[in-house]
Amino acid sequence: MKRLLLLMTLVAFTACKKDVKEPVVTTEEAKPTLKPIDDAVLETAVIYEANIRQYSAEGTFDAFTKDIPQLKDLGVKIIWLMPINPISETKRKATGGDFAYKIEDEAERAKMLGSYYAVTDYTKVNPEFGDIEDFRELVKTAHDNGIYVILDWVPNHTGWDHIWIKEHPEFYVKNAAGEITDPLNPDGTSKGWGDVAQLDYTNMDMQKQMIADMKYWVAEEHVDGFRCDHVEPTPVTFWVDAISQLKAIKPVFMLAENDDPKFMKGDSLFEMEYGWKLHHLANEIVKGEKTLSDFSGLMDYINTAYEADDIIMNFVTNHDENSWAGTVNTRLGAAKNVTTALMYMAPGMPLVYSGQEYSLNHSLKFFEKDSIPKAKGDYYDFLSKLGTLKNENAALNGGKEAAGYEPLDFSNEQVLAFKREKDGESVYFIGNFSDKEQTAKPTLTGTFTNFITGEKVDIANGADVKLEPWGYRILVAE
Repeated sequence: MKRLLLLMTLVAFTACKKDVKEPVVTTEEAKPTLKPIDDAVLETAVIYEANIRQYSAEGTFDAFTKDIPQLKDLGVKIIWLMPINPISETKRKATGGDFAYKIEDEAERAKMLGSYYAVTDYTKVNPEFGDIEDFRELVKTAHDNGIYVILDWVPNHTGWDHIWIKEHPEFYVKNAAGEITDPLNPDGTSKGWGDVAQLDYTNMDMQKQMIADMKYWVAEEHVDGFRCDHVEPTPVTFWVDAISQLKAIKPVFMLAENDDPKFMKGDSLFEMEYGWKLHHLANEIVKGEKTLSDFSGLMDYINTAYEADDIIMNFVTNHDENSWAGTVNTRLGAAKNVTTALMYMAPGMPLVYSGQEYSLNHSLKFFEKDSIPKAKGDYYDFLSKLGTLKNENAALNGGKEAAGYEPLDFSNEQVLAFKREKDGESVYFIGNFSDKEQTAKPTLTGTFTNFITGEKVDIANGADVKLEPWGYRILVAE
């Protein structure tokens, strides 16, 4: 009955907006699905970014689907799929950043699969990964394992083969000669994204069709939300409209690739956005370019600039950082574990990127096939432990009713210490952000459990605590 009502609603909506292609909804009995995502899930979730092309040797939906059950080992409750849509052939990018058509050798040219972010059809799946039935099995398997699925959505631009280029050129930004342009900087120069065409958000018909295409995935394919790429150039008013229409179908989770709180104001916009500021600051602290006092300043900024129910996504790597800025090992070296622990302990939701759990130690190719390692080691076990603590201890709640954050003074400018607390649970983080042994004098006393080792720790007020270079403690109050 609910499916029939949804069909009637969409038919009525389409009658009013005949120029908009709405999702086709059938009256077939809906399959059992996971209950819609809610705020409680967000409090304890780890999010996993899945790079389908590079996750396996096969680079398919099916190969990733087989591993979904083990993602629970990492505390994962949300899977973010990098774009699954077909990729345009025209102006397809190749390794090195140039266009694939310039490669004379046919075999080499065929290796260039292009950027996921040059979408040629918002309502189809990339045949490189499989077909729609394979995708549906992925979503079903995730839901059967209590994990939600969000799609990477590219709202700012399309590939040059997108049907809108031919049928709706008015959907795109034009130059003085009336030609569709690639994305431009404010001064009119190219951003260097020549494989995509810039959408024009002053065109309301384009906005309506964009929303219709997003609704298809929620209404018909049962996805649970979207990670939205490069939202800064798009108008806030578009997202208020889009998100309200998506949530009229069912509750969804919305993540913005951005670090501007204007896209998170009120209840009608995004729930979470990137913690770029924390990510970059952590890298700078490790390199000695910034200090822990800058961390305190950042936390003050977050507390004042954001609303209490805004969520920050914390990460040491993602697809952009791995491919363009370097691996976790390259950027953090011996500080890898203390920085990773910080991303789980700080307010927000931690991200794991494909291969991170397997200590991926090379930058994945972006425009052609590559693969991640699959050997579990100490870092996998480390992430599993952190994921368990995140899932189970209210003191690390990081959603709309996040646990409290209290900085602690350990009388050492190389040591970062803070307390997280909620519902009678307390977790303490103490981290040495230097390559030398440090002695800290904590302003706390009591018996704690070292969460990583399981050992009991008695601390007297003012007693010395020694931390090895880049060492850390995660202490759970007894």
